[in-house]
Amino acid sequence: MPLDTPPGYEAHSNETLAGYLAEVPAVAARLGGGAQDWRVEEVGDGNLNLVFKAHGPDAGVAVKQALPYVRLVGESWPLPLNRTSFEHAALVEEARHAPDLVPEVLHFDDTLALVVMELLEPHIIMRQGMIKAVRYPRFVDDITTFMARTLFFTSDLALTAAEKKEKVARFCGNHALCKITEDLIFTEPYMIAERNRWTAPQLDAIAAEFRADGDLKVAISRLKLKFMAHMEAMIHGDLHTGSVMVTQDETKVIDPEFAFYGPMGFDVGAVIANLLIAYFSQDGHATADDPRDDYQDWVLEVVEGTWTDFRAKFLALWQAHGAGDAYPAPLFEADAARLAAEREAYMDRLFADTLGFAAAKMIRRILGLAHNIDLELIEDPDVRAACETRCLRLARDMMVNTSSYATIGDVTAAARERRHD
Repeated sequence: MPLDTPPGYEAHSNETLAGYLAEVPAVAARLGGGAQDWRVEEVGDGNLNLVFKAHGPDAGVAVKQALPYVRLVGESWPLPLNRTSFEHAALVEEARHAPDLVPEVLHFDDTLALVVMELLEPHIIMRQGMIKAVRYPRFVDDITTFMARTLFFTSDLALTAAEKKEKVARFCGNHALCKITEDLIFTEPYMIAERNRWTAPQLDAIAAEFRADGDLKVAISRLKLKFMAHMEAMIHGDLHTGSVMVTQDETKVIDPEFAFYGPMGFDVGAVIANLLIAYFSQDGHATADDPRDDYQDWVLEVVEGTWTDFRAKFLALWQAHGAGDAYPAPLFEADAARLAAEREAYMDRLFADTLGFAAAKMIRRILGLAHNIDLELIEDPDVRAACETRCLRLARDMMVNTSSYATIGDVTAAARERRHD
């Protein structure tokens, strides 16, 4: 297919970007000096886009530009450039509700599919730090605040029906990135697909087993339908430890280009999935001089805190700000206890969704196209496959037997048990 680019679009490079930024007054003033004084480098290591850092005498900025194709695959997989407009809209919406937890947007160019943001330094991608067994004491509080606020305040629990529908309409056009999720997470890992890959031959048998597992295929299909049909809130759509930049004192959520209105549990589940992957992967990074048992205990504490704190914060927001058209307060003026009980039941349903979506994300990162470096950087394929198998076994049970996990503690207990199988 020919690549679809609008008039005026060009993909920037280290050599051309400084000249462009010099024509954006707010950015040029932030950097200081002139274009000849700036240092630009392309640092993107993601699946889709170009990412640059530009440093000037006074400050730096980050620049993200969409390519008209999937960078991981190449021009044989075209992708609409308008995904950047959805990312920009999501960043603006997230900043309304969690301003300290997302990067500041400095400039947006729709024609070039380009966003200029504050440069997060000395932050690193959280996944990279976790591979080195770094602990992040602020993460649980920050990520649960981000999720509780962005999900609650874009839902029917906080918005009128008209407000919600207008917001849904703004993101309906992001169907190309939704399609990537629908294929790569909910479909292809459970069938023969050209883009699938795994640690072979070690995982050949379990990959075939999953493809033949009728219960698993029904469970993933139900989750896919929920992903497509349940427009509960604006979700980030790709919220994992590779979309979080951290220091010991700060957390920033980045890259919401997959944002649309979908099921809340998809975001919460994605965070928990990637933490569980990090937990299992530690056995492949541990050495005699660097045992990881204590760190793995900490990771499971983070898993538990992520759900527990999210639930508490979401319920508190609902109690304090539940002015949406869903569950209207006047309806329950004489029966507050019944509304309180229904809120708890709502969170129980959201927990079940969270576990199912977490399982789906775990499986796709091992049997699908795009993998996690948590596991990929384990050099010994036999060790890597052992870690991956434990992860897959837990994920399969979480998805098919979700009701047997009544609490997040049940999940972490099962993870510990799987690790020692």
